[in-house]
Amino acid sequence: MTEDRQSAPSAGDVVLLVGTMKGAFVLTSNADRREWRTEGPFFRGETVYSLAFDQRGGRNRILAGTQSWHWGSVVRTSDDFGATWTSPERQNVKFPEDSGLALANIWQIRPGPVSEPDLVYCGVEPAALFQSRDAGDTWSAVDGVLNHEHRPRWQPGGGGLCLHTIVLDAAEPRRMGVAISTAGFYRTDDGGQSWQARNHGVRAEFLPDKHPEFGQCVHKVVNHPSRPERLYLQNHWGLYRSDDWGDTWHDIANGVPSDFGFAIEVHPHEPDTVYIIPLESDQFRIVPEAKLRVYRTREAGETWHPLSEGLPQEGAYETVLRDGLCTDGHARAGIYFGTRGGKLFGSADAGDTWNEISATLPPIVCVKAGVVGGAA
Repeated sequence: MTEDRQSAPSAGDVVLLVGTMKGAFVLTSNADRREWRTEGPFFRGETVYSLAFDQRGGRNRILAGTQSWHWGSVVRTSDDFGATWTSPERQNVKFPEDSGLALANIWQIRPGPVSEPDLVYCGVEPAALFQSRDAGDTWSAVDGVLNHEHRPRWQPGGGGLCLHTIVLDAAEPRRMGVAISTAGFYRTDDGGQSWQARNHGVRAEFLPDKHPEFGQCVHKVVNHPSRPERLYLQNHWGLYRSDDWGDTWHDIANGVPSDFGFAIEVHPHEPDTVYIIPLESDQFRIVPEAKLRVYRTREAGETWHPLSEGLPQEGAYETVLRDGLCTDGHARAGIYFGTRGGKLFGSADAGDTWNEISATLPPIVCVKAGVVGGAA
């Protein structure tokens, strides 16, 4: 249930950011997460593929990657939960003129480490990594990705040649990883100067060589701050785990109805608890059997169990995209996801039971959550 928001959220409230094909919405609730208030749409008619809630440095900053068919893509920010937004110069995320590249979309916004509160990253199409040293106001390309020797051989996936995922190492700030469709997973250990393909064990089902050095169509990668070296990867056909920061990967599709999908997320407090929403196939990108189920493992992928209480179990021709699944930071974790059909669901008990938060939003492409006053 939602209603219009009249006041700013307080400490302990949940902020739920929803990006759609027709704008962005900001929903808020208290710790019970039973009643939701909503504001928006912001950026009416624009596609919002990327959102982030950044509480480092004492801020409550929302960052939004917006795409206008007329004006292009920009990063906008709000420090008052959406009441006002910056209006930056057109395309504040710009490729260097000598690169010959033009920005198509901003797929991911990721706040940097807590130790550097003004550092923010974004991943874009065509595949590149940008960084901001002023909390998202101005941006510059990371040369190690922009000029990578593999770039001439990277090929676009169905959604374009996009760098859509950024994962950090809470223990070692100079180490991070990115996922590119369809180039695969790359890691840096030197703060972004050099990047190495890390795809050993991940298959490229659509290529003659099923296990190339790079060229895999990675859909999403996640990790947990308390165990950053353990990565979980949802591939275009394939579900994997790495225990060595991507040096090697092994299959963990144990008992799931399909190993094709986009969305994957790790529990905010339990590094071995992971959630996925499988899709039937790359040709029929609908939840299997038209039953909307979230699958959860509590053993790092050894077994998976369906979670369906409160979710439609017939006629649910729904799709959940790579950034359509997220968690908040409450002790009793909240889990949320949005569908291309415009439905938004939430669970206040780590996935055991679900409620429909909204059934009438535009097609949802991004959902992010945070707790006001919680960990950055």
